[in-house]
Amino acid sequence: MGMPRIAVVFGGPSPEHDISILTGLMAARTLAEGGVDLVAVYWTKTGEWFEVDPRAEGADFVDGVPRDAKELRFEAVPGAGFVTGGRLGRKSLGVEVVLNACHGRPGEDGTLQALLDSAGIRGTGPSVANQSLAMDKLAFGASMAAAGLPVLDRQPLDPDVQPEGAGPFIVKPRFGGSSIGIEIVEDHATAVALLRTSPHMSLGGVLEPFIEGAEDLNVAVRTWPVLQLSPIERPLKAGFYGYQEKYLSGGGLAGSRRELPADIPEEIGDRLRLLAATVSRVAGVRGVARMDFLLVDGEVFVNEVNNPPGSFSTYLWREAGVAPITLFEDMLEEAERGEGPSYTVAGADGSALRDAGSIAAKLG
Repeated sequence: MGMPRIAVVFGGPSPEHDISILTGLMAARTLAEGGVDLVAVYWTKTGEWFEVDPRAEGADFVDGVPRDAKELRFEAVPGAGFVTGGRLGRKSLGVEVVLNACHGRPGEDGTLQALLDSAGIRGTGPSVANQSLAMDKLAFGASMAAAGLPVLDRQPLDPDVQPEGAGPFIVKPRFGGSSIGIEIVEDHATAVALLRTSPHMSLGGVLEPFIEGAEDLNVAVRTWPVLQLSPIERPLKAGFYGYQEKYLSGGGLAGSRRELPADIPEEIGDRLRLLAATVSRVAGVRGVARMDFLLVDGEVFVNEVNNPPGSFSTYLWREAGVAPITLFEDMLEEAERGEGPSYTVAGADGSALRDAGSIAAKLG
């Protein structure tokens, strides 16, 4: 049995499109230089697909699709997937496993994974349901609380309902990756104004109390070949740790200022690692994810999970002695060997159709 055909997919119609290109090119370059035969697939801002050079640079995408790109289509049929050519010259690329490098919706929220499932293609990362859960900040917080894990109070942002507490608040898009669209506001009225004007909150928002002095602590987890946690990091920032600080300053996430490993008391580190392992099970983490926690007055609170590629966190894994090529190859192996999507038609034996009578009678 030979190696499966691999594709690295990146881009997508997301505010994090540009970051996704850089992530995808980094993964594709790492795998290609490691001798992995792969296809690099660029998903444009408007939803088209193109095969591109896996050794391309970010600058090649500044004006859109690179000149030497080859147009693809995606056919949601088992055995098809990414195809080239027209009706007469149609040819499947034969992709069997996809390394998903698409930040934000719709690459990170289960949409892309559902598309891959429809064609029988394995994808790195959690199931559709678990990707959707992690992307929904309200549902994720509620599910962690239901599992008995410590979370800060997280409320839906409703223009007609006054939240508990007087503010200030952190207001976040209910659905979205990274920290895009997150703001600190003084009161409910300001939050509502942001809800009505921000393009990132078209699907709703959530409120959390803003706690002065709260510290961010992050750890990465990978689930293959065994559950493994990276060293804990403490981002060093002045003020709120937002998208600008994470991705656009100091050379991006890997170049941001941090304390690694974090200089924290041993009991806090032990508590965080225990929570990370529990969150991994409850949230159905698969592949590589970064988990964000908040440290408030010596207490650790679960904040969110950044599923792949929200953070491959190669810089954290290097600290743990795991090279990027190993990280990516293990993710692909897990996707290939793991259980794929399964459906059943048990019970759909036509009896309901035979006994239903006419549609006209039902309408009457």
